[in-house]
Amino acid sequence: MQLKNNAAKQKGGIPVYKILIVEDDTVIANAITKHIGTWGYEAEYVTDFKDVLSKFVTFQPQLVLLDISLPFYNGFYWCSEIRKVSKVPIIFISSASDNMNIVMAMNMGGDDFIAKPFDLSVLMAKIQAMLRRTYNFAGQTNLIERKGAILNTSDATLTYNSEKIDLTKNDNRILQILMENKGKIVPRDSIMTRLWESDNYVDENTLTVNITRLRKKLESIGLTDFVVTKKGIGYIIE
Repeated sequence: MQLKNNAAKQKGGIPVYKILIVEDDTVIANAITKHIGTWGYEAEYVTDFKDVLSKFVTFQPQLVLLDISLPFYNGFYWCSEIRKVSKVPIIFISSASDNMNIVMAMNMGGDDFIAKPFDLSVLMAKIQAMLRRTYNFAGQTNLIERKGAILNTSDATLTYNSEKIDLTKNDNRILQILMENKGKIVPRDSIMTRLWESDNYVDENTLTVNITRLRKKLESIGLTDFVVTKKGIGYIIE
């Protein structure tokens, strides 16, 4: 799954923002989805509450509406998981609107809180205000997910099992190349050309050293054998 670009799609020069709804009441989720659609935005709601993060990475939303009371894991948990890989705005929507839950939502990384029941027009106004504030100034976010590991090429970090590591420029590029080509062997020459962006000769041992250092970092967060060597050919993430 790859999140190439967290900037909104363009339709006739106008941004088309995508909004992910994490709400287990299908009546509410459907109503919000339809209302958002009438404003020209693209909305989808989660159906698999065991793995909200995969849906987030696949759908590439610019904003998340997140309930607190959910099956398996609550909204605070999923807010925390999303925050490990993205700064996308998150608006909590919940009937559990006592002060403690509101404070908890903000402390976990939420950007706003709307108490249920709410008027859909008020919700839409909040969404539009949040999108304006966020994307008038924000840069792009680039995420790629493979085997549970999430690479953020924008800030050169890799997150796996709730642990995050910082990457060097070469680490970042090597993982981007391999993760974009999951299941395919990437020749050493191709990696070297992308890394050093030059046709000039670079000692192959330099790439080997870079791969060795990268593997040690990956192993430190439990990603053993993530990058596999195909002897005499190149490397692959299987």
